[in-house]
Amino acid sequence: MAKKAMVEKWKRGSKYKTREYNRCEVCGRPRAIYREFGLCRVCFRKMALEGKLPGVKKASW
Repeated sequence: MAKKAMVEKWKRGSKYKTREYNRCEVCGRPRAIYREFGLCRVCFRKMALEGKLPGVKKASW
């Protein structure tokens, strides 16, 4: 779980033009973000298994 202060700082935006970084839209995790979905790997897996992401299914071969 991300620190609340860092999540709030990320949501607020920057005062000056600086480099921005991605965070998970659900939990605020700063690493392992899938850009197409805006989710971290943990939230992506959880939501995909619950069927909340259309077009995503578990691979089996």
